[in-house]
This record gives sequence, C-alpha cells and structure tokens, in this order.
Amino acid sequence: MTSVISRKKTTLRFRLLLSACLLAGAAIPGAFAQEHIKPLTEMSSQDEIKQYCSNIADAARDQRYLLQKQDLEKLQADVDARMAELDKRRAEYEDWLKRRNDFMKRAEASLVDVFKTMKADAAAPQLAEMNPILAAAIVMRLPARQSGLILAEMEPQKAAMVASIMSQAADPTTSKDPS
Repeated sequence: MTSVISRKKTTLRFRLLLSACLLAGAAIPGAFAQEHIKPLTEMSSQDEIKQYCSNIADAARDQRYLLQKQDLEKLQADVDARMAELDKRRAEYEDWLKRRNDFMKRAEASLVDVFKTMKADAAAPQLAEMNPILAAAIVMRLPARQSGLILAEMEPQKAAMVASIMSQAADPTTSKDPS
C-alpha cells in the first residue's frame, strides 16, 4: 500500500509541475514557444544552407575547374602561337644569315682576288679605310710577300691593328677564320 501512495504522490507532483509549466507558458504568451521555434527555425535554415552548399559544391568545383581549364587552354594556344611565330622568325633569320654568309664568302673571295692584282701602295690606303677585321682577313689570304708590302705601306697604327687581329687569328684557341 505504501508503494501505491508513493506512486500517487509522484504522479501528483508530476501533474503539478506540468501545470506550473503550462501556466508559466500561458502567463508569458509566445515567449516559451518562440524560444523553441526560433532556434528550431535558425537551426533548420542553417541546416538547409549547409545542405544546399554541400549539394552544389561539386557542381561549383567542376565549373571552376572547367573555367580554369578553358583559361589554361587559351594561354596554351597563345604560347603555341607565339612559339610558332618565333620559329618562323628564327627560320627567316637563319635563312638571311646563311645568304649573308654566302655573299660575304663570295665577296671576300673576289675581293681577295682584286687585292692580289693591286700594287701594295694602292691597296694599303684602301685596306686602312676598311673594317680592321675585314682588312686582316683579306691580308691573311694574300701571299705573304704581298701582305708584308701592303702592311709596310699602311699607317703604323692601322698596320699594327691589322697585324694584331691576324696574330689573334693565328692563336690556337681562336678560330682560324677571322671573318
């Protein structure tokens, strides 16, 4: 019987507490309800935002990657175009340089032949007015006796410069062809 009474007291206490809570909620209308509704709404919207963001994250990442890929492809195309232009210009330059070198060899060969037929006193002033490297190249290709006569007819400073270039060309560490 004591357990029945004890159970009745516990039930009575529970009902009193429940009615006190309900009365407190009724005394402050909406306050109790808003506390539960507002956090629930905020929590729901936060959860919805997180869910929305996580749902579109993969699509957004894919779109970013696609845009980056397109940018990289444009940059690669630009680099390829510039490389093609550089290759084209390099080929033009190499062709021009080859033609120039061929011309210089022919001109130099014919120029050497011209100076071979000239007398030393006529050749010296002309060689003195030329580029010293070209003059040295011509004098080196002439017979030694004629080269000596031409250098003897030149001004001492110009002759020394030409002779210096010729000696550097004879140096084993440099090219044999001074031109």
